[in-house]
Amino acid sequence: MPTPDSAVLDGPPDVVRMANQIAAFFAPYPEADAVAGVLDHFEKFWAPSQRKELLALINGLTPAADTLHPLARRAAEQLRHHIDE
Repeated sequence: MPTPDSAVLDGPPDVVRMANQIAAFFAPYPEADAVAGVLDHFEKFWAPSQRKELLALINGLTPAADTLHPLARRAAEQLRHHIDE
């Protein structure tokens, strides 16, 4: 029988869970506004280490990216372009 701790370890990484929560909040907005809102949140409130982990996810370095909300994925892709500039 799984323990409560193992259930947490089996779930998506914290950055995926948090990104999905942010995306769910903005989901009712028009798509462009929703993506901009998620991106703005990433840039203003996430530590550089969290943004780096999210970018590693969308770069395919971990399978957890498959569970990322589409709005969060689009915002993360834009975040990557902002960092590259």
